Amino acid sequence: MLDYTFLNVVKYMNVAIAILFTLGYFYQIVYTVIGFIKRNKWKETEAKKQHKFAALICARNESEVIEEIIESLKNQNYPKQLLDIYVLADNCTDNTAKLAADSGAIVYERTNKEKVGKGYALDYLLKMIRLEHYQEGYEGYFVFDADNIVDKNFAREMNKVFDKGYDVITCYRNSKNFTKNWITAGYSTWFLREARYLNFPRYLLGTNCAISGTGFTVSDKIIRENGGWPFSTMTEDIEFTANCAVNNHRIGYSDKAVVYDEQPETFHQSYIQRLRWSKGFYQVNVRYSLDLFKKIFKGGRRGHTCYDMFMTIAPGMLLSLLIIMFNVVIGISCFSATPYMTYLIRREVVHFILMSILNLYLGFFFIGAITVVTEWKYIKASNFDKLKYLPVFPLFMATYIPIAVIALFQKVEWKPIKHTSTRKVAAGYRSKQ
Repeated sequence: MLDYTFLNVVKYMNVAIAILFTLGYFYQIVYTVIGFIKRNKWKETEAKKQHKFAALICARNESEVIEEIIESLKNQNYPKQLLDIYVLADNCTDNTAKLAADSGAIVYERTNKEKVGKGYALDYLLKMIRLEHYQEGYEGYFVFDADNIVDKNFAREMNKVFDKGYDVITCYRNSKNFTKNWITAGYSTWFLREARYLNFPRYLLGTNCAISGTGFTVSDKIIRENGGWPFSTMTEDIEFTANCAVNNHRIGYSDKAVVYDEQPETFHQSYIQRLRWSKGFYQVNVRYSLDLFKKIFKGGRRGHTCYDMFMTIAPGMLLSLLIIMFNVVIGISCFSATPYMTYLIRREVVHFILMSILNLYLGFFFIGAITVVTEWKYIKASNFDKLKYLPVFPLFMATYIPIAVIALFQKVEWKPIKHTSTRKVAAGYRSKQ
C-alpha cells in the first residue's frame, strides 16, 4: 500500500525536475539580461577591407518573389563588383529560372527527385560555382531564401564582422508579414528573440551563435574544408551549427545586417514546416549530441558553445510532455492507496501539472513581451498589432509539443512553402539603422 514515503518521493522528484530544468537553461536568462542591457550600446567597428562575396539563392517555384530579392541585392550599399548573385532553380516547374536570369542573376537549374531539400541544392550550387567561377575568388557566400528582402546595408554590415576573421556569421532576422495573423506573429517574435536575446549576447560573450535558415554568411575556407555543403538533414542549418561547434569554427553575428523573411500564414503550412524542423532536430540530436557532450568538458569558450548547442538541440518540449505524462500515470495508478493518500498524491500531481502549464505560459509570454517591447521600432506593424498577438504567443509555442510527438513516429519529407509576397508590400521596408 502506498504511504507518505511514496508521496514524498513524488514531491521531491518534481522539485528536482524543476530545479534541473531551471539550472539547465539558466544561461539563457543571463543572455536575456545581457541582450537587454547592451541592445542600444553596441556599435560594430568599420572593416579594414571590402571582401568579395557571392549571394546564393536556392529557389523552388518562387516566380512570385525571386525578382524582389534579386532587386534588393542589386541595390546593396556595397561595391557591385564585389557582390555577385547566383540562383539555383531547384526542381522548378515554373519560370523562376527565366525571371532570375532576366533580373541579372547567374542561374543554374537542377532536377533531382530523390535528393530533395535545401541542403542538396546548396551543395550543388556551390560545386558549380567552384567548377565554373573559381577565378572570381569569392571569400565568402551569403545564403538566402527566395522569399527574403535584404536590407540595403546587409553586405556592408556583414563585411564588418567577416573582416574580424569569423568563419560564419548570422544576421538580424525580421519579418515581412508580422501582422497577418497569430501564426506569422508567433514566428516573427521568435526569430526576433533569437537574434536579440540569443545570438547577440553569444556574440558579445565570444561564444558561437546559431544559424537560423537564412541570411547567413559562410567563408570559402569552410566550404573548401567541408568539400561543399554536406549537410542534408531536415534542418541543415542546425546541423551546420552543431558541426561548427564540434569543429571549433567561429560563428559571429551582425546586428545591423537585416533580412526580412516571409512566414507561413496558415496553420497547415506551419504544421508542415515545423514537423520538418522537429524531425530535423531529432536527426541532429542523434548525430551530434555525444560529440557535443564530450567537448563541453574542454571548458572555456568552446566548452560553453558545445553546452549551448547541446541544450539547443535537446528535445525540451518533448521532455516537458513526458514529465507531465509521468505525473498523470502516477495520479491514475495510485488506486491501491487509502482514499486520503490517493487524494494527497493526486493533489500533488495536479498541482505540478497546473504549475508546469502556467510556468510554460508565463515564460513564453515574458519572452514575447520583452522581445516586442525592445524591438518595437523594428517591427513593421501598428502599435495595436504589435500587442494583440502577445497573449497567444505562448499558445503558438505550445503547438510545438504535439508536432514534436508526431515527428517522432511519422516519416517526414521536405515540402516547399508557397510564398506570395508582392512588391507593394516590400516597398514599405526601411533600414534598421
